[in-house]
Amino acid sequence: MNCIELRNVVKKYGKVTALNNVSFTIECGEKVALLGPNGAGKSTTLKLIVGLLRPDNGEVLVKGLDPFSTKARGIIGYLPEDASPYLMLTVRENLEYIASLRGVNNVKDKVDKLLDFLALRQYEKNRVMSLSRGNRQKLALALALIHDPEILLLDEPLNYLDIPTQERVISLLNSMTNATMLVSTHIMSIARRLASKVIVLSNGQVVWQGNISDLKKFGEENEPIESIVARLMESVK
Repeated sequence: MNCIELRNVVKKYGKVTALNNVSFTIECGEKVALLGPNGAGKSTTLKLIVGLLRPDNGEVLVKGLDPFSTKARGIIGYLPEDASPYLMLTVRENLEYIASLRGVNNVKDKVDKLLDFLALRQYEKNRVMSLSRGNRQKLALALALIHDPEILLLDEPLNYLDIPTQERVISLLNSMTNATMLVSTHIMSIARRLASKVIVLSNGQVVWQGNISDLKKFGEENEPIESIVARLMESVK
């Protein structure tokens, strides 16, 4: 079954076309990277899937449903690129509030587990406005995971995290074998560690998709994504 499907999607911001006739499908249980340079349309794609934007043309489906439906929104966990938890609430209050909205059982146990795993326990009584960017990112990830979503949409999930925390997050995400995951990133090494398939976006269009192992022939993982995309474009001419 397809968990995510885009059919000939077009999205414009005024005169700027962010997505131009984008189509792809992601089967339930797949781990997929949405790879491309800054400005390629990755964040716009995730916002369409989570129901923050509507396409100007085409169709977006989440398990066959309109992303704006209550049922679709209930099965998605979303980490935006510039996450902004409730600044005046404490870390724990943010987690407990979102957990209550999501209908989570055993809220205290679930919150405690995430606080400990993401090394946020010492900040649980601190207001979010006082946190570093790294700790805000960890909280935003915890908020996306609090209800054990079927589908995870993660926009640059390792931003602002130190190396040990990155490794813990990668381990956690890889352990979620039943979840469908779409990870947006401009770094090939992150895509390789979190996904088995990849969709490459450039200038609002899908320029390549397939197994991530097949992408290696177009460049090394430490190369700038712009160089890899240039080789991809040459290969399809």
